Amino acid sequence: MQPFDLVIRGGTIATATDTMKADLGIRGSTIAAIGEGLDKGAKEIDARGKLVLPGGVDSHSHIEQLSASGLMNADTFQSATTAAAFGGTTTVVSFAAQHVGMSLKTVVDEYHQFAERGAVVDYAFHMILADPREEVLEKEVPPLVKAGHASLKVFMTYDRLKVDDEQLLNVLQSARDNHAMVCVHAENHGMISWMGKRLVKHGYTAPKFHAISHPRVCEPEAFTRLIACAALVDQPIMIFHVSTREGAEVIRQARGEGLKIFAETCPQYLFMTKHDLDKPGLEGGKWMFSPPARDAHDQEALWQALALGDLQVISSDHAPYAFDKSGKLMGGKKATFKQIPNGMPGLEARLPVVFDEMVSNGRFDVTKFVEWTSTNPAKIYGLYPKKGTLAIGSDADIAIWDPKKSVTFSDKTVKDRAGYTPWKGRTVKGWPTTVLLRGEVLVSDEKLRAKPGSGQFLARKAGKAAEPLGRATVEFNPKQNFGAKLR
Repeated sequence: MQPFDLVIRGGTIATATDTMKADLGIRGSTIAAIGEGLDKGAKEIDARGKLVLPGGVDSHSHIEQLSASGLMNADTFQSATTAAAFGGTTTVVSFAAQHVGMSLKTVVDEYHQFAERGAVVDYAFHMILADPREEVLEKEVPPLVKAGHASLKVFMTYDRLKVDDEQLLNVLQSARDNHAMVCVHAENHGMISWMGKRLVKHGYTAPKFHAISHPRVCEPEAFTRLIACAALVDQPIMIFHVSTREGAEVIRQARGEGLKIFAETCPQYLFMTKHDLDKPGLEGGKWMFSPPARDAHDQEALWQALALGDLQVISSDHAPYAFDKSGKLMGGKKATFKQIPNGMPGLEARLPVVFDEMVSNGRFDVTKFVEWTSTNPAKIYGLYPKKGTLAIGSDADIAIWDPKKSVTFSDKTVKDRAGYTPWKGRTVKGWPTTVLLRGEVLVSDEKLRAKPGSGQFLARKAGKAAEPLGRATVEFNPKQNFGAKLR
């Protein structure tokens, strides 16, 4: 038998379903064997006392992305994916962001160029549709989905990005026709706009008032409306960054009715509250993201929703803006919260802060950690079993964790280009000390071992998650709609 190129020896291997003490053998770029006492490899890594986990899959990250206002975020694909690698993430799904008037194909081609020159981990794209006009949905979306971009994203808020209900239905139908997943930022735009203007008019302009400008009710209202639209079309959806107890309850009810609703949350909603924005001057702008951080009772509700299966994924929503005139302070020293870009860095910190709470502090076991941060996003977005698990034939994307290593977050050690970490001063126990991508060492001894552009594009189909239920609503059932054939 052909010898192993690499054997990871004596670690505790964990997947989304099992843990076992075993060796892992790699040939080429894939896992070739898992078992006790494997033959010697050409190279070996001693993993005794360590956890051997699948590389993380971060399915929500904004990288080298132009905002609707024309502001480029702080990261390049090189800096963002370097941060991901040091945090144990080996696959990212970022966004190719169309703005009004743009060709979606041109946008996707440009993002490929950005990624090809810089990415050090593997990557795929969601396609943001801010202008889902007829020619885009009919002429551009079908070939792009066939080329491996099997997910569309829309916003229900933001002045320059939002789609109305009719446009949302058009996107849902296009996704159904082309076998793609639809991901949605769902908040009630009118409520946010009204509250924001009212706060500013009365002089409440500090960053902390950003949290008040997004009323809690705007989340469950938008979720309810979105789910109704998806049910009408019979199109599965992913709801991004759930932040409130009420939002999670809407999802729980819909899933209880058998609808194919998937949903995620992020570390900032599990560990931060609106009080983190209450800092002197504009300092609180570092903790401004949308939807905003909520309250402590929401954190517990989100953990419960994960445990119940209402939420399936913990992503980062990495959206870095430097705390200077190029980013957060673009509006000057007297900027209102409405003039401060939303978003915070998260690719590097996502896995360590979640591991610390789930595994080190015993909230859940390591299999759940793997499920919510790697396996589930890989399954939902058509990357499994190539990514998201440790199995024979899967890519050898592996993060070897030292469960005893403690790290304190510091602005001086960040790998992305935001220049700060919102987790400054937080100490976590457990850290990925060696990371492999497709069998090659990506990070070891606190050094990056890969060259820019070594990451590969992952063309993908949407998979089972995006398959319609096949339930025809009254309006689409010829037996109940007077014989109209609408499919």
